[in-house]
Amino acid sequence: MNKKISIITKCIIITAMLAILSISAFATGDIASAIENTWTDARTQVEAIVNNVVFPVFDLVLAVLLFISIGSSYFEYRKHGQFEFTKPAILFACLLFTLTAPLYIWTII
Repeated sequence: MNKKISIITKCIIITAMLAILSISAFATGDIASAIENTWTDARTQVEAIVNNVVFPVFDLVLAVLLFISIGSSYFEYRKHGQFEFTKPAILFACLLFTLTAPLYIWTII
């Protein structure tokens, strides 16, 4: 019984301290223009990072998965006599999308 009371007391104290020590932040002014200005200032850096790091990582992962999928489909073909095109086709389409995405993605955003 003492453990339950101790746990309940600690929870009440923590909740009260959070309520007392928390500070509310109210925004005043034009927040939308501040966000737009921040985006225009950081856009070139974000584009460089995404084009030079993120998309190549996606491309590498998809290329490895595509080759693994083609290999497993080939071995399945040798075992059962039927080649499964679905998984390699989907991975190839995704790979084409990520390879060409840097050309048009920034005009969309």
